[in-house]
Amino acid sequence: MEESQAALQRLRTGLDISLEFEDLVAVLDTRAANAAISPPTLWQVLTGKTEVDLRHLVFCVLFLMMSQQWSGAKGVMFYSTEILSSTFHLTTSEKQHIPSIAQLLTLGIGAIGAIAVIVGMNILDKAGRRTVLIVSSLSTSICAALIVIGSKLDLGPLVATAMYLFNLVFQSGAGFIPYLSASELLPYSVLGSISGLAASVNCLTLFIVSFTFPILDKALGSYLFTPFIATNFITFLFGVFLMPEAKGKPVSQVVAEYQGPIHLVSAVSPRCRKKTPPLPVV
Repeated sequence: MEESQAALQRLRTGLDISLEFEDLVAVLDTRAANAAISPPTLWQVLTGKTEVDLRHLVFCVLFLMMSQQWSGAKGVMFYSTEILSSTFHLTTSEKQHIPSIAQLLTLGIGAIGAIAVIVGMNILDKAGRRTVLIVSSLSTSICAALIVIGSKLDLGPLVATAMYLFNLVFQSGAGFIPYLSASELLPYSVLGSISGLAASVNCLTLFIVSFTFPILDKALGSYLFTPFIATNFITFLFGVFLMPEAKGKPVSQVVAEYQGPIHLVSAVSPRCRKKTPPLPVV
């Protein structure tokens, strides 16, 4: 301990380090005490049998990870070349010419997605997670509808433009927010188990969507993206009625405001208006 204090004093030459050192010791003592407490089991967390009921927050994390994959974004990326080739009525020789117009458009869709994530990250802390998710998911649903309209009317440029916009608005919000949700909404004591479960839900949903997408393509034809209009609109409704807002809040405050079973939330949580003191979260 004395060596640590001496090292800190060398870093803070000529300054009084007593308060800073006491804070560091207090943090270490708290971590040591928390480490001695057995974390709740996954079943206890899912059934609300913990000191603080986390069911609403756990549901939100799991839903977000599921909604990321059922949006249809992976279908746009994986099958865009095939869809665009069909939309633009490319001949066999045109398809064999590399790169074809469909392949070039697919590269553009991927590139615009990468740019959208950077833009979305800059907007996130200004507008808030909830607002960004609501706008992103509703816009994605509208773009899916435009893809259907363009496919039905045989308007290749509309389909291509809608696919670009689809990936742009999805990746700028609903695409990456799920990856942030667990660490921003859940206390450390349950973060590992719920993150693992959320990853499983995400992978399972991806498997289902990837498996059924070619089947839906053959069955629905021009109406392929109709299911994704619905799924993205469900995500929009989730954002409006259930999504917690974590902007500028420590996890302890988020838990205090949104604890309990699954329930409707408002832009300003009722618990927040009552100024419930933040709960100690380990």
